[in-house]
Amino acid sequence: MKLVNYQLQTQIESLKPNAPTKPVSDYIRSIIEDNSKPYYQRADYLGLTLTELKAKIEFLNQDIKELQLLKKRYTNALDIAKCLTAEIFLENGIDRIDGNIISSLTLSETVTKTKTSLTITDPQAVMRLGYVKFEPDLEAIEEAMTTIEGLAELDKFVSIESTTTTTPAKVKINLKRSSTNTQADELANLVDSQAA
Repeated sequence: MKLVNYQLQTQIESLKPNAPTKPVSDYIRSIIEDNSKPYYQRADYLGLTLTELKAKIEFLNQDIKELQLLKKRYTNALDIAKCLTAEIFLENGIDRIDGNIISSLTLSETVTKTKTSLTITDPQAVMRLGYVKFEPDLEAIEEAMTTIEGLAELDKFVSIESTTTTTPAKVKINLKRSSTNTQADELANLVDSQAA
């Protein structure tokens, strides 16, 4: 991953939902409409900038996974250390030790929780005894609503709501090479040639 962000990448990284996007849009437009550069250089500059941001996201995802594992490890270690300390307190008949910097270390009570799980060995016998839950069959209702007869029969008992979600068009980056370092180097060369 490169350490220096170029102008387009910096502008893209500053984008936020419900915030003005015109400056970034104008800059992208100026790159696309700049006929002084070959089309492939403009495409590479845009594509490599977006790829670099995607690479940063992937690095962050990896860091987050590693931090979550580290947090879990430290949480488990802390719990084990607290239990070991409690065992030593109990062995020595200690329920509290006062400190100068901390107020005190105290021994908590042992807590026992019982969780009951139910397993039905004969469902039919239980249902014959009256332990049955009746509820509408949503799949059958949805299927019936696709027919004229079902729609007429259920119309007064069922309401239908449609939700439409529109996903805006996004540019897709198709890479020729798989090396991120090579792409970052090419981006640096393209930016240097654009600055010249």
